[in-house]
Amino acid sequence: MKFNVSSSLEYDVISDSTLILNVHALRTAGQVILEEAFTIEPYMRVEELNPVEGQGRYVRIEIPAATHFKVSYNALVDTAFKLVPAEEMPEVPVAKMENSLLPFLNPSRYCQSDKLYRLANNKFGKIENPFEKVLALTNWIYKNVEYLSGSTNSQTSAYDTVTEQAGVCRDFAHLGIALCRALTIPARYCTAYSYKLKPADFHACFEVFLGGQWIIFDATKLTPLNGLVKIASGRDAADAAIANMFGDVNFLSMSVNCELAEDDFEPLFYTGKQLMGISYF
Repeated sequence: MKFNVSSSLEYDVISDSTLILNVHALRTAGQVILEEAFTIEPYMRVEELNPVEGQGRYVRIEIPAATHFKVSYNALVDTAFKLVPAEEMPEVPVAKMENSLLPFLNPSRYCQSDKLYRLANNKFGKIENPFEKVLALTNWIYKNVEYLSGSTNSQTSAYDTVTEQAGVCRDFAHLGIALCRALTIPARYCTAYSYKLKPADFHACFEVFLGGQWIIFDATKLTPLNGLVKIASGRDAADAAIANMFGDVNFLSMSVNCELAEDDFEPLFYTGKQLMGISYF
């Protein structure tokens, strides 16, 4: 599917500072950038960085003096995914996992899987099929955590979300990741442009590694699973933040958009009747 995605962010800088942004669509085997443009008004030096953890196309902007500036990104992106039957997604034993997967089994800053081990295993540990297990915990989050804008902050963790029973997409994703890791299923955080998300914004979901591939899940159920343009992935939001500011910088405004660039689109969501996972390869 082809999507037109765009974002713009506006800042006031009080003194010399550095900004690291992560708004570019990923280049992967299944996601091709057909066109893109990244602009800064007024012009400033930009350096593209390779990620240390996870996946992302980071840019570093050096801001030598006080100023007001706006960053804009636009792209035409062609995405591809495949449907994977539940029976083709066995759990991978830890003894046979590639080294690159091991960080996605461990607790991380926002995903304290060690604190949620008892909850995860009491509620979902007896489900044999791993895809059905993740689907069950995703549905449990959807039913038991209220989606409530402004209810959390940058310090909120998966453990906090269980306690407060409220959060936004970031918190839903962190809780899903923590529960999966507690069940010895590798899971990672994912940010994306998202078609049909209302109101339009950057979106967070999560992926689990089953049967040799990453399968996408979204506990908010706010957007079609085949309507995502991936931006970044990592252990949690700390690895895939949209913006990191170093210095005296004030965030002013943001706009995000994701529109279909072709006519044929059939939204896909997981249901209990069709046990097919979606993998963005």
